[in-house]
Amino acid sequence: MESENLFSENALVEACELQDESLVVGQLDERKDYFKERAGEKFAGIHLIVDCVGAKNLSSLEKVERCLRDAINVAGATLLHIHLHHFTPNGGISGVAVLAESHISIHSWPENGYAAMDVFMCGDADPHKTLDIIQKAFEPTELRTEEILRGKDVL
Repeated sequence: MESENLFSENALVEACELQDESLVVGQLDERKDYFKERAGEKFAGIHLIVDCVGAKNLSSLEKVERCLRDAINVAGATLLHIHLHHFTPNGGISGVAVLAESHISIHSWPENGYAAMDVFMCGDADPHKTLDIIQKAFEPTELRTEEILRGKDVL
């Protein structure tokens, strides 16, 4: 079967996936990918850069996945796909949760007790709500965060 380029004019298309060689298209009930506004400033979304220092549980695929799923739920985001890769021999994990509202990623160095994460969300999803989940999951001695407003001055 030749692959086709499929385009949709529907701005509400959330995800397309191939199942049994037929295309299944899911739609959101309401649009969640609009620009945000705070203090009179319009932007596409909030991107948190998160450093977990002195952290635990960074080599456990189960704990990393549970953290991502819990963070997505508490933030009010929509999960599309999670992909995690476990490195050997040090046990580090790299992965991403792809969201309708953007993504959460993690890269961990358990031998150093360090994880680099980023949480980018647009629409009604609130990335700040993920910080408590990350704190509980990895128990870092220090959780450093930096906020970036993506897409400022685009509109």
